[in-house]
Amino acid sequence: MGMTSSRPYMLRALYDWIVDNECTPYLLVDAHASDVEVPQQYVNKDGQIVLNIAPTAVVGLTIENAAVSFNARFGGIPTNIYVPCSGVLGIYARENGQGMIFEPEPELDPEPPKPTTKDKAEKSVEPQTDAKRPSLKVVK
Repeated sequence: MGMTSSRPYMLRALYDWIVDNECTPYLLVDAHASDVEVPQQYVNKDGQIVLNIAPTAVVGLTIENAAVSFNARFGGIPTNIYVPCSGVLGIYARENGQGMIFEPEPELDPEPPKPTTKDKAEKSVEPQTDAKRPSLKVVK
């Protein structure tokens, strides 16, 4: 069974660690990743943007399992930022560079296509007898 991404959990932990150590947390973002909403005029030639997510620099910061979102000023203009966790490349302290750069996450397999009525008709309706049922075992 596949597990959920550890990235949002690591982001929250490292953010807290960086702030607790009185450093400035910076978020490195792939600005061209799907659903990323950042001001494109600040994106570098590599398609990345570094965002200061210190408590004094942003309003309404949330680091949820799906995404990081907040409001920040760019050139004096309040801007809503939305970064899916898969678009976060790393988080680190501005003062000393300590933090973590993330490996690319594998794409989730799309759901297999749903069988058509023709496919259903071709399948046997007999119950499977060779399927193993889950069971618990006492270990002493």
